[in-house]
Amino acid sequence: MKLKNLEKLVERARVSFLGSVDDDGMPNIKAMLRPRQHIGLKEFYFSTNYSALRTQQYLKNSKACLYFYRKGLISYAGLMLRGRMEVLTDQESKNLLWEPGDTKYYTQGVTDPDYCVLKFTAESGRYYQDLRSEEIEIR
Repeated sequence: MKLKNLEKLVERARVSFLGSVDDDGMPNIKAMLRPRQHIGLKEFYFSTNYSALRTQQYLKNSKACLYFYRKGLISYAGLMLRGRMEVLTDQESKNLLWEPGDTKYYTQGVTDPDYCVLKFTAESGRYYQDLRSEEIEIR
C-alpha cells in the first residue's frame, strides 16, 4: 500500500479512534474528531481537555494507538497506528491548534489551563483492506 493513499484515508476520515491503557492495564478506546494536524503518518495532533480521563491515562502510560477507517459501498479499509502519546501544555503547542470556536469548550481561551494538545507519534502500523492486512513501515 502506498503511504500517500494511507494519508488520504486519514485526511478523509471524520472520526478517529484513540486507544489508551488504564490503571489496570486494560485497553480503552475513545472516538474523537480527526486530528487537527498531522505530519505524514508519523505525528498527529489533537486538542482536548487536560482533565479528561484519556489525558490522565496518557500521563501515566504513554502507550497508545490510533485508528482510522473508510467504509465504501462494498469495501472497507482501516489503518491502525501504534505508538506513544504526549500531553503538551506549553503555550506554543496550544496556539498551534487553537481555533476560534474552541471558546465553546475552553471559556478562558487559548490560555485555559484545561486546554491541552495530544501529540501521537506512530512507531508501527497495520493496514487492512479487501480481506487482507499488512504491516506498514512508519517514517
